[in-house]
Parts: sequence; C-alpha cells; structure tokens
Amino acid sequence: MKYLTEYRDPELVEEFIKEIHRITTKPWTLMEICGGQTHSLVKNGILDMLPDKITMVHGPGCPVCVTSVSVIDEAIYLAEQPNTIMCSFGDMLRVPGSKKSLLEAKAEGADVRILYSPLEAVQLAKQNPDKQVVFFAVGFETTAPANALSVVHADQMGLDNYSILASHVLVPPAMEAILSDEENLIDAFLAAGHVCTIMGIDEYHPVAEKYACPIVVTGFEPVDLLQGILMAVQQLEKGEYKVDNQYARSVQREGNRLAQDTIQKVFAVSDRVWRGIGNIPQSGYEVNDRYKNYNARIKFNIDLPLAEENKECISGDIMKGLKKPKQCPNFGTKCKPEHPLGAPMVSSEGACAAYYHYAAQE
Repeated sequence: MKYLTEYRDPELVEEFIKEIHRITTKPWTLMEICGGQTHSLVKNGILDMLPDKITMVHGPGCPVCVTSVSVIDEAIYLAEQPNTIMCSFGDMLRVPGSKKSLLEAKAEGADVRILYSPLEAVQLAKQNPDKQVVFFAVGFETTAPANALSVVHADQMGLDNYSILASHVLVPPAMEAILSDEENLIDAFLAAGHVCTIMGIDEYHPVAEKYACPIVVTGFEPVDLLQGILMAVQQLEKGEYKVDNQYARSVQREGNRLAQDTIQKVFAVSDRVWRGIGNIPQSGYEVNDRYKNYNARIKFNIDLPLAEENKECISGDIMKGLKKPKQCPNFGTKCKPEHPLGAPMVSSEGACAAYYHYAAQE
C-alpha cells in the first residue's frame, strides 16, 4: 500500500492545511488540470478545508469531456458502417453527439464494444479478418503511447482491417489557450502527474515564464494535492513563477523517453477542436503519413459537417475555470449522468459528475 495510505495520512493533511492557511495573505485562483484531481478534491472535501482566499477551479483535464461533438459523430458514423466493430473505453459510450451517443447506436444494432486496451482491439482484428475494427483513441499524452503501439503492432502483423479514430489532446497548448483568454482568472496550475510521467516537465517552463504563472506537477491523493497547492501558494506569495515537481516519485524531468519515441513514431501534432472551447492550434495528435492506412478518417473517407455544441451546456466555461458546475442552470435537473447535456456530467473524470456525486449537499 506504499504511495497510497501514506498519501492519505490525516496528520499530513492537517499539517499542509494549517500551513496553507498560515501563508495565504491574498486571494488566489488555482486550476487543477486533471479530472482525476478534481474528483479527489471534491470527494475528500478538500475544497472546504482551504482558506476563503483560495479558489480552486477545474480545468479541461478530462479527455472524454473535451472530445468534440463532431468527433463523437465520427465515431458513431464508423460504428454504423457495415461489417465494422467500433471499440472504445466505456466512458465514451454515453457522451452525446449531435443526434445520439455511441450507446444509442449500439442499442440500434451497431457493433460497439467496451475494451480496456487498444491492444485488445488489435487481437480482435486478428480474430475477425472479415470485419473492420476501429479503436476510438481518446486521451491526453498519457494514453497516446498505448494507442500508438497498437498501430505499430497491427502494422507488424500485417493487419489491414485495423485502424484508430484519433482524438488525442495535449496539455500545454490548452494551458496557453486558457491563460491567453481575455477572461482568464488563473494564477497558478496544478499539472497532471500522469501526463508528466510520460512527457516530463520541460515543456511547461516556457508557459510558466511567458504568463508569469506557477505550475506545480501534482499527484492525485489528498496529501499530493494539498502539498501541490501549498507549493503553488508559496510561489504566488513570493512573486515566483516556475515549474515545481511535487510528484517526483513518479515524474522525472525528461519523462519516459521510450513512450515519447513511440508517440513520435506514429503521431504528428495537429490542430484539435475541444468541446466547449473551440479550436486550439497544435493541441492534438493525428496519425502521421507513415501509418495513414491505420487512420480511420482516411480509411473510411469521413467527411461529416461540423456539428454544433449544445447551447444549454456550459462545459466550456467550466473547463476554462470561469464557472463552477453548480452555476449551470441545468445542473442536476435537466442534466444528470443518466441524461447528460454534455460530457463533463457523464465522464468518470468530469467536473460536473464529481459535484453531482460528491457535493450534492452544497
């Protein structure tokens, strides 16, 4: 249980809380990037422990939440093609597209399967040579190596019936988009530890310097988060703006070079539309030309019209830190996990789902 129980130690939690209260003299707004961090903050009641001067807002660090309506429509289009098996992580099935979700497409007869790894989808393609197998490759830099590796394996096995629908998004460009927004309120970031385990921390230094914004790479347990908040506030109170690494037990400065090499072998950096936020230049991964035969968009010649966002969903304002979930007029009424207006209510890492499940009493 090392790295679990010790990072839930009540005495350490109390120690960090007291120190945060002691040093905080000015109002500060901090954004945690990762949806897993959001759930830990809300579930463990950490938001209520912080000084009134500290406001935590919840960023676009849930890959399910930021997958655009148009990409969901592409996945549904693929699922409904003849002799096609659409494979996906479970979170994606109930995310609404412009007309339906993958789960509704499955109920109508599409062959949609929940898998835990893209490598399972490669095996499925090998076992079903008469079917086209598509894996819905969603995620931040964290899941990109496994999705890239699935393409490499399929290529090595000579499988011409496997492809991926890439919807990868990248963290640093999203940070810059938030910080450059004229309505930006963010004074410091808690960066996602699992992303930095893959990518390292060097790419965050230019962001911290350009926008005079402390960035603290943080884990996901209560002690991790409180220590990360403390490190960020210490910088803010001193007028410092640098990258700190609270999650040093997992994150090295250079990251995981082998994983990075696998990503670079299969993917090219591309523009990406984020749900509720819009297009962010150079903020995604797309399958490169070397492996274009495994790019589902090319293989199936997808050319769907750009879908509009649901105007009743304020997910963009929530993920930019401008509003909290309960400021949405539809929260818990018209928008619930069973019938979501947007992805943040249905995803296991979504901010709206966190507030719905753990902060209903507020």
